[in-house]
Amino acid sequence: MHVLAHEPAGFEGCLVHVEVDIRRGIPQIDLVGLAEGAVREARERVRAAVRNAGFEFPLDRVLVSLVPADLPKEGAAYDLPIALAVLGAAGSLPDPGRPFLALGELGLDGSVRSARGVLPAVAAGLAAGLEDFIVPEANIFEARSLGRGKVFGIASLAEIAPLLLALREGRQLPSCVSVQSVQTQDEDNAEGDLRDVRGLARARRALEIAAAGGHHLLLFGPPGSGKTMLARRLPSILPDLCETDAIAVASLRSIAGLLAPGEAPSPRPPFRAPHHSATLEGLIGGGRLLKPGEASLAHRGVLFIDEAPEFRRDALQALREPLEEGRVSIARAGRAIRLPADFQLVVAANPCPCGNLGREGRVCSCSLPDIQRYWRKLGGPLLDRIDLRVPLRPAESRELLGPPEEPSLSVRNRVVNARRLQAARYAGRDFALNGRIPAGLVERFCVLDRKAATVLQLAAEKLSLSSRACHAVLKVARTIADLAGEASIGEEALLEAVQHRRYGDGDYFWRES
Repeated sequence: MHVLAHEPAGFEGCLVHVEVDIRRGIPQIDLVGLAEGAVREARERVRAAVRNAGFEFPLDRVLVSLVPADLPKEGAAYDLPIALAVLGAAGSLPDPGRPFLALGELGLDGSVRSARGVLPAVAAGLAAGLEDFIVPEANIFEARSLGRGKVFGIASLAEIAPLLLALREGRQLPSCVSVQSVQTQDEDNAEGDLRDVRGLARARRALEIAAAGGHHLLLFGPPGSGKTMLARRLPSILPDLCETDAIAVASLRSIAGLLAPGEAPSPRPPFRAPHHSATLEGLIGGGRLLKPGEASLAHRGVLFIDEAPEFRRDALQALREPLEEGRVSIARAGRAIRLPADFQLVVAANPCPCGNLGREGRVCSCSLPDIQRYWRKLGGPLLDRIDLRVPLRPAESRELLGPPEEPSLSVRNRVVNARRLQAARYAGRDFALNGRIPAGLVERFCVLDRKAATVLQLAAEKLSLSSRACHAVLKVARTIADLAGEASIGEEALLEAVQHRRYGDGDYFWRES
């Protein structure tokens, strides 16, 4: 019997062949192939589960080899494939005659419990030409979301014999009918709506530009000015994900163990808001099991860093590489993995440590060195990669009591139209948004008319803009022109882009003129 398992190392992971040899000797299980932690403990779980499920465990010496031997194996998902391989080698189960992939943790009573990484495991199996998959019943919707292959869900090891017999005879059980699509659970408008944001016209406009061009965004202002409310409503104006991206997002959640039973890939972009106590591994990924971090879990969505100066400096600075490359590379001794991390960064911060600077009716108790140290935690290199910088003031009472603002749906329609223009412009290239234009192609795609070129030259001299800052202004101006449906970048679009870049390049963030 040819049984395969899956090691979720990185995004794609690796298929693992489970080989079993039974020979005469003292009854025991030998497990080889760099098995670690929970995999080594599978010897006792498998023995008890097999016996309590009604099978007879071989009273001989059993050697289990996990191939490739030089790949570290971790996790309890190896329980089910090891049990099936042992029973198949002992002749207790029918051989289906073709390889299949199995995943699942075994309880001592023979029950099959859910496992993490089922979705990428099925994807890897399909890519390798496998057709049959045996997964825990709790992961059945996750495994079937790809719409290909025959996926069997079992709740107990006792159900496996008739299933394998049906595979060998070519019969199809009701439980293994392929599913072409799975309905996504209703999210109950969890993203919120922009109509809830009263006033703050400049910030709403910046949010729309950020969504249309995939630009990174900085919101700064005193507590209660609406920074968090705005950031949490950015996903509501982003377009739906394509099927490929939705599956990639769900796969990352599955690897991290965050995909709930019965949850299908969602077309809505993810939103991640880590706590300011998050470690470097928590943001970027890694740890003993090399799990995805918040940067990867926000892939094709939004990573919101609230109270950014309160985060550890090394964790914040580690975000620079994902912002540039769209992926995370994690290197450990003898092992390296890559995870996708193409996210939109939204950073929020107070103007000073106490939060009262610039707030009417309050007195700031921070000294100038305190404020400088506070902003220095963000670091110039990270701030230089943020295209839009928006100062906020608390909305006035007349604005709070006024009528609702424009809803997210209307804004999303404009964003979708602007992204269609970009998709057509960058067709055939490895980027599709203005915010991702490589430095060498900015001048080609962001062409200015004569007046706009003069404005950019004056702004660069007056604000001491770096070359990266000039490129950021051009990319934002290109997005503004796309929102207006204009083919070229005019003076008005460039002036608006410059206004969104004024803060941070030689000026203090708490000043507003």
